Amino acid sequence: MSKLETNTIDTISGTNTLQVGDGNVATINLGKSGDTINIPSGATLNVAGTVGTGLTNTPAFKVYLGSNQTVSNTADTRINLNTEVYDTDNAYDNSSNYRFTVPSGKGGKYYFGYQVWYFDANAGTSNFADVSLRINGSGDNTTVIRKYGSFTNHNLSFAGNTTLSLNAGDYVELWSYTQFSSGTNTVKANNTAFTGFKLTT
Repeated sequence: MSKLETNTIDTISGTNTLQVGDGNVATINLGKSGDTINIPSGATLNVAGTVGTGLTNTPAFKVYLGSNQTVSNTADTRINLNTEVYDTDNAYDNSSNYRFTVPSGKGGKYYFGYQVWYFDANAGTSNFADVSLRINGSGDNTTVIRKYGSFTNHNLSFAGNTTLSLNAGDYVELWSYTQFSSGTNTVKANNTAFTGFKLTT
């Protein structure tokens, strides 16, 4: 294998396309472990082929509630989202803990979106319902969505999103709290969902 040592590679005068590799199918490596590869301000990175794992927004998952879930009055209740649409890294537990856990080596910033649909709340005007995310079992006040009012014979829906900085092993769950005067409060299947993915930074 030959080695070319130089400081600058540029196109020849009168051309504006620099081609690296031609003819043979090959793996082209840029740099080595520990190197920094800069794309300067004003430059554009176009990707027309398949994106490698280093640039994908994974882990990624989307789950929803497969059957109606009754929640208790004045009690915190985890919403048991049990049906997966996709789960790239098998990081969501849809059978027992109903949570997303950050895989080993995949810590960083994550986006999460969630929606919850209640029906037949039968609540009085002074009562309320809310939904929120919990991280490692603790509530995150920045994700709480609360609604007050008379919900009798009405549907009540929530939708929210947030970004979180997470480490490997951290887990995230969707929780509910309701206070109502009578009847039952049910979380509606198929209309209640939770999604998330790692942000590329």
